[in-house]
Amino acid sequence: MNVFGIGLPEMAVIMVLALLVFGPKKLPEIGRTLGKAMRSFQDASKEFETEFKREAEQLKQAVKTTAELEPKQIAAAEADENHAATLPQG
Repeated sequence: MNVFGIGLPEMAVIMVLALLVFGPKKLPEIGRTLGKAMRSFQDASKEFETEFKREAEQLKQAVKTTAELEPKQIAAAEADENHAATLPQG
């Protein structure tokens, strides 16, 4: 078992130290608070990831649309220039 690069012996030492420092009555409360904090961090991380993916997809669609429209706009501009060049100037 390896959590955050900490093996089972190290985890046991940390738990014993926490028990000595905080006492048996405070330890469950601290554990709950830590668990809630980790859960809220995970939720925020997932929300950020979802938002990032959504924005990336919107950007991808915008680039695709621009890439599709640009050749048509260039061709239309060239056609306008060619048409203007063939008209008599006066």
